[in-house]
Amino acid sequence: MNRAAGIRLLDTTLRDGEQAVGVVFTPREKAQIATFLAEIGVPAVEAGFPALGLEEKACIRAVVDAALTVDGGSRDGRPLEINGFARARREDVADAAECGVDGVVISISTSDAHVERKFRARREWVLRQVEEAAAEAKAHRLSFTISAEDASRTDLAFLVDYYRLARGLGACMVRYCDSLGVEDPYTCYRRIKYLRKAIASSDAEGASGDSLPIEMHMHNDFGMATANVMAGIRAGAGSVAASIGGLGERTGNSPIEEVVMALKHLYGIDLGVNTARFREVAEYVAQASQRAIPIWKAIIGTNVFAHESGIHADGILKNPASYEAFSPEEVGLQRQIIIGKHSGSKVLMHKFRAEFGIDLEPEAAGELLERVRAAAVELKRPLFGKELRLLYNELGQGGE
Repeated sequence: MNRAAGIRLLDTTLRDGEQAVGVVFTPREKAQIATFLAEIGVPAVEAGFPALGLEEKACIRAVVDAALTVDGGSRDGRPLEINGFARARREDVADAAECGVDGVVISISTSDAHVERKFRARREWVLRQVEEAAAEAKAHRLSFTISAEDASRTDLAFLVDYYRLARGLGACMVRYCDSLGVEDPYTCYRRIKYLRKAIASSDAEGASGDSLPIEMHMHNDFGMATANVMAGIRAGAGSVAASIGGLGERTGNSPIEEVVMALKHLYGIDLGVNTARFREVAEYVAQASQRAIPIWKAIIGTNVFAHESGIHADGILKNPASYEAFSPEEVGLQRQIIIGKHSGSKVLMHKFRAEFGIDLEPEAAGELLERVRAAAVELKRPLFGKELRLLYNELGQGGE
């Protein structure tokens, strides 16, 4: 991918993230998460769904107030852009306007499966709903994104009509939602590329497709959310709606940290986000949502930089790039050399020298390693430092 960095990030932790079963953020937590996001350089957030009621409106106002007090604002000194989420209803848009947001994401299902079964309506009704909601947004002088829920299962011809209508109504962006997480990268690439070309060709003056960016909002039911985002960007999408840790409905969304790091290290596109604070922000979101970060979680899991296997650990000691795609400090983590069943004598010798100031002879290291492996099997885990010292002393090596 050879493309200049012009990709917009919108974090939806505060809206879709909170729609994960059992997750509730307080106004203070929402404000703090938004503050973190602004500080690390995420330019826009989806703060919530105002139509839920007075409590949700209070949360969104707290986010708006917090964004005004962030020192220096977000990336390049620009203030954090706050968006509310609304169904394609005038009253939902009016609710968002009451909260003082900068813009609104107007969403409605576009697939026949949803239109016919959920709404018991026709495609023409969907278009009318969007027109009315957009008129309400313009009446309140709100910028607006037109979102297609279940876009991945929507007939392409109708999706083109839907997005062309959004363009004519003055939308600043259109959103492509893989609401069920059923898209794959190959199909996603073809559809986004087709849509981008079709939207551009609708302009009689020949404006490029970039004049109405497509935003990717992908779910992770088949584990392909981030891959689908990458495919969409390669096809020309200009924005990504993602969440910290991938928090969201069911299996969640594309994780914002995966998107940022994949663009940076796989495609050479740096979005200017302070990635060194990813772990810090993720820990706060995990605490607020009461959802632990899996140790094996890509980018921010503690096991990303934990090395036990003798071959891997030895390679890391010689050159970290042997088995690490990027440095742990880049995402706020630390490298861990773990001693357990799969460790080798060279790593054991390094551990004792670096942490205990003890130089093990090769013969002693080999004898100690046998005991270490046996203990690791019995305990079904790696050994702690105190346990290693105890085994060392039992060999008569430690003295008093």
